[in-house]
Amino acid sequence: MATKVLIVVAPFYEHITDQLLHGAIAYLGEAGVQYDKIEVPGAFEIPGVIANAELAQEDHPIASRHYAGYVALGCVIRGETSHYDYVAGESCRALMDLSLDNVAIGNGILTVENEEQALVRAGVDQKNKGRDAAEACVRMIEVRDALMHGKV
Repeated sequence: MATKVLIVVAPFYEHITDQLLHGAIAYLGEAGVQYDKIEVPGAFEIPGVIANAELAQEDHPIASRHYAGYVALGCVIRGETSHYDYVAGESCRALMDLSLDNVAIGNGILTVENEEQALVRAGVDQKNKGRDAAEACVRMIEVRDALMHGKV
């Protein structure tokens, strides 16, 4: 069975997340990895969707699961309230908790001070953290599988 991942994207800042998504899809295509995509309202909801997808697969061995890993894409820009701190911190913490439960995740949720920083990190002709997140996901699938089969 070919490797397949789920891209979970929060298009709250669509002009930014579209670029992240473009970079992620380009990398997955180059790597020969299939994908599905689902949209959620915001970055805060991304870990919950990944947890639910994992829960739906928990009775299957990792090798036969529908999704081998996940790419989380979104953008949180600091505003005038503490909302940024909660969304950025809690979404990152929840993704880390999932990764500690043997879930392969590429974290492409930008946490930035302003839109200019986001555009630099998202731009397909710049740093494109969407591509980086897809690459991290694929690599973590490889590492997890190697560790499970004693091939490290």
